[in-house]
Amino acid sequence: MNDLLSKDHTTGSVLNYGELLLRLTPDADGQWLQDNCLPVFVGGAELNVATALALWDVPSRYFTALPKNGMSEQIVSFVNDKKIDTSAIYYHGNRVGLYFLTKGQDLKNDALIYDRAHSAFAELTPGQVDWDKVLEGVTWFHFSAICPAISQNAADVCLEVLKVASAKGITISVDLNYRAKLWKYGKEPIDVMPELAQYCDLIMGNIWAAERMLGVKVDELVTESGQKSLYVKEAQNTSENIIKNFLKCKAVANTFRFTAHDNTDVEYYTVLYTNDKVYLSGEHRAERIIDKVGSGDCYMAGLIYGFYNGNDPQQIVDLATAAAFTKLFVNADATDKGIDEIQKAIK
Repeated sequence: MNDLLSKDHTTGSVLNYGELLLRLTPDADGQWLQDNCLPVFVGGAELNVATALALWDVPSRYFTALPKNGMSEQIVSFVNDKKIDTSAIYYHGNRVGLYFLTKGQDLKNDALIYDRAHSAFAELTPGQVDWDKVLEGVTWFHFSAICPAISQNAADVCLEVLKVASAKGITISVDLNYRAKLWKYGKEPIDVMPELAQYCDLIMGNIWAAERMLGVKVDELVTESGQKSLYVKEAQNTSENIIKNFLKCKAVANTFRFTAHDNTDVEYYTVLYTNDKVYLSGEHRAERIIDKVGSGDCYMAGLIYGFYNGNDPQQIVDLATAAAFTKLFVNADATDKGIDEIQKAIK
């Protein structure tokens, strides 16, 4: 058994590292202009993970950067109410990042607009944060590929903290989130992510993200086939390639979610590869979903929950998959489903 499964993570907490964002959600018909009302959600990929873990009674911390003002105080109070430790938040700068997403649409849809340039997080610089202090008592560190996509500064700071966390023997996980509307500072993911991934024990994403970010090629015929058996085999090939080339990595997870444009006919399953074995989840289907945002974050949280508690790999992939699937029916960035409810979805 590899040390990702055998290591006792429960002696410390999970630190989730990333930018806190406010999601503004106009309706597709523009009624928000007439009503003078624009719904706001507190989000960000890593905060979504932190929220799920705290809900599931895993000691959960959150690092981000915020300006020091009254609105930030309100936001931090909101996060604290979810039993997330926010003591590591770094205060500087002038603004919180925003994004606009038309109600019912996906983050990959044209309805997505980012407004996060010059945010407090984007303007962090190396040497600014005392990482030894931030990482005290942490046994698991999580980030996503969204962090280094924001700016060169953000990528440099991400590398800085990964080096410190790795030197301390902290388990590190990454979600290979790809956002086409980021990566606008002259670098492509393949220029940045391989260096960061070398510090990671657990890498999660999908076969196409691994190709774009880590250079792991995907057979074009597999993509065109649409066949589950071929997707699962390609997930194994991708995972083996990643573990071969990123020597610290001990587990790779790949998700497969297929949804019609109008959020109908959903098919969801995932593959976890660890200990030289493939663990395939059950397949979940639905005629219609409510909100795609944050389902991948919930899956990541499920993986961390399972490994943190030393669960069996099949249990880990089944629970993580059910967690992500149940998130599709929650109208918010983060899940509100407890472990008991998720366990029922497995059955």
